[in-house]
Amino acid sequence: MYYLKAFSHAFLHALKNLLPIVVVVAFFQVLVLQQLPDNLASMIVGLLIVAAGVALFLQGLDLSIFPVGKSLSNQFARKGSVPVLLAFGFALGFSAVVAEPALIAVAMQAQEISGGRIDGFTLRMLVAVSVGLVTALGVFRTIFGLPLHWFMITGYVTVVIVTWFSPPEIVGLAYDSGGVTTNVVTVPLIAALGIGLATSIRGRNPLIDGFGLVALAVMVPMITVQLYGIVVYGGQEELPDDVSLLASGGETSPASGIATIISELAGMVRDVLPIIATVLIFQYLVLRKTLANPRRVAFGFILVILGLYAFVVGLKLGLFPIGTSMAEQLIRLDGYLFVYLFAFTIGFATTMAEPALIAIGQQAEEAAAGQINGNVIRILVACGVAVGITIGVHRIIAGDSMHFYIIGGYTVVILLTLLAPRYIVALAYDLGGVTTSEVTVPLVTALGIGLATNIEGRNVLIDGFGLIAFASIFPIVTVMGYAILAEWMNRRREVES
Repeated sequence: MYYLKAFSHAFLHALKNLLPIVVVVAFFQVLVLQQLPDNLASMIVGLLIVAAGVALFLQGLDLSIFPVGKSLSNQFARKGSVPVLLAFGFALGFSAVVAEPALIAVAMQAQEISGGRIDGFTLRMLVAVSVGLVTALGVFRTIFGLPLHWFMITGYVTVVIVTWFSPPEIVGLAYDSGGVTTNVVTVPLIAALGIGLATSIRGRNPLIDGFGLVALAVMVPMITVQLYGIVVYGGQEELPDDVSLLASGGETSPASGIATIISELAGMVRDVLPIIATVLIFQYLVLRKTLANPRRVAFGFILVILGLYAFVVGLKLGLFPIGTSMAEQLIRLDGYLFVYLFAFTIGFATTMAEPALIAIGQQAEEAAAGQINGNVIRILVACGVAVGITIGVHRIIAGDSMHFYIIGGYTVVILLTLLAPRYIVALAYDLGGVTTSEVTVPLVTALGIGLATNIEGRNVLIDGFGLIAFASIFPIVTVMGYAILAEWMNRRREVES
């Protein structure tokens, strides 16, 4: 009975997170397009399956990964062993990302659209290893109190340099891969690790030293995936435009047959195995202690696997078709005004309902002791995401190169990092990484792919990806810009008084 009540609560919570998408899509369908999509019933069933999958997944996390991860973090922080903390940071980052639903969705789309040239599993392993290494680096920074802004400036200068040499087929995908690494699984675990360490080490400030792990986890995958693209596409022919026909998530039929279901569930078990291995190795071999409630933890992992499976099935039925269908219908209207308006509203509405953003805003408000207002932060981030997705849509419509937008965007971020007050830098970068939820990512990805598929002269792999990257860049700009403006106004008041 307890588990049933918990599932009902999680299911209603997932439906609440889907509500902004439903409201925005319904508004455009009824008032702008004045028609209903052909596969409406399939989309509704898909959305309900997504909500059920997310509910099972979150309930499984609450029973297994979250309590065990927090317990391990606290125990290792008390032990104070730097090598053990670094190893745990790597294992935590790797195992959390490899099962990230949003990353699975993007990798599925990339493999399908590239005709198998980009391997989805390889892509996820690269991203997971990158996040593991950079989480260990972030733990090292927190332990020794090293300033985050030098890490971020050096990292993004490297990102910009690598972007200049990367093939156009991989740039958008690389930035999207970075943007989806920090989500419903990783943010609570990684943020708890950083804040817990900063709180337990004398002389560390939770706001300055505790935040930043999420930001680092976003940055490094952008570099490694672009290097992977240089290897994959080095000296090979450009992907033909007709591969874009593979982009339609609506063409994929739901899993049918017992053999197929068993095969896909086995794949989900493979995805979750690294997390299970991390927990068991560190719990039994390093700490040499038994789990507090092994049956509950095992049941939680089963729910995680079932939730991931339902989530992927629901994506194919619901969120992917909604994004591609809206793109197709809006493109047929005269002009692109409603395409821009849809991009802006879907970005703002979904971000305001993002649970990870709400959680980070509350943590920041508590750590800042009155310097930061959580609600103001949410509005700033939502505006940044809305503007970012709108600019990303404009890039697809105009057919401009992703390189110049990204290089320009991160040049602005680097300049703002040098000017912004130190207390806001780590938080601003973290906020850029929590704006893309397991619900938003598939829809926005499908929107970009749908636009690139339906606009003549666009290559879906080159032009279809990248919207998630814009959704990650511009919240950093809005939050840092607000902090700079607020500090300038405070100084002006002090001078006047």
